[in-house]
Amino acid sequence: MKKIIQIEELGLFLFGIYLFALLPFAWWWFPLLLLIPDFSMLGYLLGNRAGAAAYNVFHHRAVALSLYMIGIYIGNSYLQLAGVIIFSHASMDRIFGYGLKYEQGFKFTHLGKIGKEEQ
Repeated sequence: MKKIIQIEELGLFLFGIYLFALLPFAWWWFPLLLLIPDFSMLGYLLGNRAGAAAYNVFHHRAVALSLYMIGIYIGNSYLQLAGVIIFSHASMDRIFGYGLKYEQGFKFTHLGKIGKEEQ
């Protein structure tokens, strides 16, 4: 099942690249901005609950699609860009097994526990 999810997420990542190509930005913006959503991990400095909330907002596809659609509706390419970056980043993370976070801690995700097991 893990491979099927990874293939699906790869397809969604490629779709994110396609959506980016429709926007009026130079290609170098995509790799430059792709890791920006990971700054949301700074929320973990305030504890697991705040960290999970901050992380999930900037890694949730509903947020990404909402930003993108609002950007289309009001004609704002920067909102569309934000949506595409969040969407693409979330897909990239899920290819590597990083999912939305639970409040128990960073390594507890909707895709399962990540990281090495403590011995």
